[in-house]
Amino acid sequence: MNRPPFGQSLSRRNVLSSLAAIPAVALLAACSDSGEEAKAADVKPADVKPAAPAAPAKPATPAAATAPEAQGTVDMAELMKPGALPDKQLGKDDAKVTIVEYASMTCPHCAHFAETTFPELKTKYIDTGKARYILREFPFDPSAEAGFMLARCAKDNYFPMVDVLFRQQANWVGVQNTKDALLQISKLAGFTQESFEACLTDQKLLDDVRSVQKRGANEFKVDSTPTFFINGKTYKGAMSIEEMSAIIDPLL
Repeated sequence: MNRPPFGQSLSRRNVLSSLAAIPAVALLAACSDSGEEAKAADVKPADVKPAAPAAPAKPATPAAATAPEAQGTVDMAELMKPGALPDKQLGKDDAKVTIVEYASMTCPHCAHFAETTFPELKTKYIDTGKARYILREFPFDPSAEAGFMLARCAKDNYFPMVDVLFRQQANWVGVQNTKDALLQISKLAGFTQESFEACLTDQKLLDDVRSVQKRGANEFKVDSTPTFFINGKTYKGAMSIEEMSAIIDPLL
């Protein structure tokens, strides 16, 4: 992995100016894993190790799939307590299954999950009222922070903006000018030059996004993306719809 030149990803700085300073080879292009004892405030890009590439999904039916083994548990009451930013949720509050995902906008495994698994997860479980889904920000670099900030600034279009940024990831992560690439995508979502720059210079929003990450690391031991909590059990890494179904179905 190439070492980013921008130092600690969580140092206080203007995200907009950071984006302009990042050359193409400097952006983190892999999901992050800095160890079980990692603290978000201490995470440095140089310490981050790329997650192992996900194995190609094998054809399987939900009934034949084996549920991945949980890698820990958390207190659901603590997990669901309000944080620095209000949770962005899809699905009903009274759904039997609650899925909380910590993700990074520049993580290719997160993008793969969003493109290949999430649509069917939404159709099969979220839209039918069986599960609710909550996405929480866990950025490891300024580009990921910027992506989440823009999604938050999109207000009611948070999830559509996240979806677009994941699907267009190759067009703005690792390109020569990340700022301009994000601006062009944002304009298609209704941003103007002024609203784009206002969003990415909002220090409070940036601090709040970082607070969400810090809480995930400190309280729930999130150290890689994507990390899922399904009814309090921890699962790390992008999963197929068959694997998620094997976890969810017994809970219904």
